[in-house]
Amino acid sequence: MTDDIERGARPAVPPVSFWAPFASTPFLVIWSATLLGNLATAMRELGAAWLMTTLSVSSAAVGMVKAAAAFPVLLLALPAGALADTINRRSLNIWINAILAVVTAAIGQAALTGALTPALLIAAILVTGVGSALLQPTQQSLVPLLVERERLEQAVALNGMGLNISRAIGPAIAGVTVAALGVAAAFYANALGYLVVIAAFLWWKGASTPASGGLRESLPGAMAAGVRFVRHAPELRRVLARLGGFVLLASAYWTLLPVLVRRELAGTPGLYGYLLAAIGIGTAVTTFSLPWLRRKFSTETIFRLGLGGTVLGLLGLALVRDPYSAALIGVVLGMSWLASLTMANVAAQSYLPDWMRGRGMAIYLMVFAGAMTLGSPAWGTVADQTSVRLAFLAAGTAGVALLVAVGMRPLPELPPDLKGALHWWPEPHVHRPVPGDRGPVMVSIEYQVDPRRAGPFLILLREISQERLRDGAYQWGVYEDVTVPGRYVESFLFASWAEHDRQYHRLSRDDARREAMIVEFHLGPEPPVVRHLVAPPGV
Repeated sequence: MTDDIERGARPAVPPVSFWAPFASTPFLVIWSATLLGNLATAMRELGAAWLMTTLSVSSAAVGMVKAAAAFPVLLLALPAGALADTINRRSLNIWINAILAVVTAAIGQAALTGALTPALLIAAILVTGVGSALLQPTQQSLVPLLVERERLEQAVALNGMGLNISRAIGPAIAGVTVAALGVAAAFYANALGYLVVIAAFLWWKGASTPASGGLRESLPGAMAAGVRFVRHAPELRRVLARLGGFVLLASAYWTLLPVLVRRELAGTPGLYGYLLAAIGIGTAVTTFSLPWLRRKFSTETIFRLGLGGTVLGLLGLALVRDPYSAALIGVVLGMSWLASLTMANVAAQSYLPDWMRGRGMAIYLMVFAGAMTLGSPAWGTVADQTSVRLAFLAAGTAGVALLVAVGMRPLPELPPDLKGALHWWPEPHVHRPVPGDRGPVMVSIEYQVDPRRAGPFLILLREISQERLRDGAYQWGVYEDVTVPGRYVESFLFASWAEHDRQYHRLSRDDARREAMIVEFHLGPEPPVVRHLVAPPGV
């Protein structure tokens, strides 16, 4: 209710060109380097998946290739996101990419000499997955440093375009390369791609910019803050839930497509590459259509269109009999993949302030990876127990149920204004320095309210409690003074003075507007009384 009031009062923002982020030289350089890196990674992914079909007859084993790449993200994304918000992101990118270049080249050498077994291949992919898990939250958190916030949605879409252009071109190149030079060439190309990304970050020094102000957080504290933020951000949780459901469905075709090609269509690595290229072409079509789609449809509608297209594509793969029809279905799946994922990514980014972006996107990636890790072997097992076509049919049927569930819980159309703002009450002026690790700290705010307006006041105050808990407090409460009608005391606790200091700097403009509405309930010429209380030493 209050969100609608305060957000509806915002001035209209002129539309931003879809290509506007390219006006930023750092964005153009990092985008181009990442495009080449993703192109090489797409080649490696095709090589690994196809190699597994030659090493094992099990569909579940093919699914394990995808799961091995995704599982480390599930385990490591949150600590990686905390690192992204607390350490030098430029150095992290350079060193991790260097390690991955060496590891990927070693995989290529093992493939060249015939030393790879299914277990060794999965272990090798697991190692590259660890590197990706450490890199992805960092790269996501750097987007606001590359463009202004007004261009953030366009930057996210262009990043998606680059990723999916690489998916369109990479598999086709990989299919030809693997057929001509062997699977090892795909891994060597991936190692070269990592070197290109290293060169870009050596050039761009802006990645060294700290993610947040205030006192620096410890790694465990930063991770706990990330979980706490998501726990008390209901709209973000809704985005993550639908992301997980969508990826769980989509993992069926990412996992089973090579099995379908080999067993049902009697295809070659080249055909598999072309079908992946068809998916990439579909994503490119959606990318170039996004400006028009955003003018015509809401974020919610575009996400549902993508989900609906995925359902139709899965059902189509259950029936397909020839490569040409499979390619057309691949285009539809690619269009749907990018539509839903771009809207989910934009929605998640819009609910994350800069200080939480690395950790928030890490949790986003954890949900993505968790769904892929669960779905890939699961759909492979279904295919082993029944057939590839029945597995696609089951996934499409589950998608219909997800469409119904999404329709029942739409997302708010207007995102919050998360730019930083000073609090309506001043920063505390302490009579002597307080060590950052001293605590716990209690903040109390005393309001005097007309008893006849107590009901709306308390409703709004409870909404604000999510803000307190999201930004650092571990306990919140409100108390009524039984001796003075209309007097209420809000209190919230922080683990330390450093955490309280960080909470002060985390206040957004949306938070400030909401709290200004609370102050309007307060009676008298003086503002509400605010106290900052810290536990005495040794108590």
